[in-house]
Amino acid sequence: MTELRYLADPTVQTFEATVDRVEGDRVVLDATQFYPTGGGQPHDTGRLTGQGADGTGRTWHVTDVQKKDTVYHTLVTDDEDAEPTPAEGTTVTGDLDWERRYAHMRYHTAQHLLSAHLLDAYDAETTGNQLYADHAHLDTGYDRFTETDLTEIETELNSLVESALPVRWYELDRAVAEERLDPERTRIHLLPDSITEVRIVEIGPADDPLDRTACAGTHVATTDEIGEIEITGRETKGSDEERLNFVLR
Repeated sequence: MTELRYLADPTVQTFEATVDRVEGDRVVLDATQFYPTGGGQPHDTGRLTGQGADGTGRTWHVTDVQKKDTVYHTLVTDDEDAEPTPAEGTTVTGDLDWERRYAHMRYHTAQHLLSAHLLDAYDAETTGNQLYADHAHLDTGYDRFTETDLTEIETELNSLVESALPVRWYELDRAVAEERLDPERTRIHLLPDSITEVRIVEIGPADDPLDRTACAGTHVATTDEIGEIEITGRETKGSDEERLNFVLR
């Protein structure tokens, strides 16, 4: 099983690992910093470098990362003479496309702020979200936001950003989490029953966090890293659901 190093420290940009398994154009590593698609956050991209079978240094581009029974990295190479993947047992160096990853970290943390504020101010629970490197949207259970609402939401979010609130994450036994934490905020009930350890992400003071949510995504360390949040519009997604679109400046 691949060690998911991005869960402990999402700021690591370069790492070493060993190829455990090869399946076509995909490899399984014993450890990875590449985030697989999930939770509304896209996969990372980057490179693996290592020696080919002939001892020559090779570079493989990581174009897709998916988590199933373990984490699979899809690779392509520009060298027609190179092997399509490194061989099993090969030691490789992974390098993330950091600009893309960091954008995802900023957007994912901003989404948490938005979800927390909508729940507090509008009693609107998040029903879905999708983020990219240059924009994001969030779906929420609410009838219809007015222009005044959008202005208020944007102003409050940017106030929270400027407050440089700390962001923390830790593992917690699921039974303990279900007993101690607010289910409306953590949304643990949405997780598969097979998950017995829950990763909790908190924003704000440890004794009174603004947000506390079960999440396996990557996040920045403080809210001021997010940058300015701009609500770019709203869409009606049903009789009782709204979509808010936003970008970071």
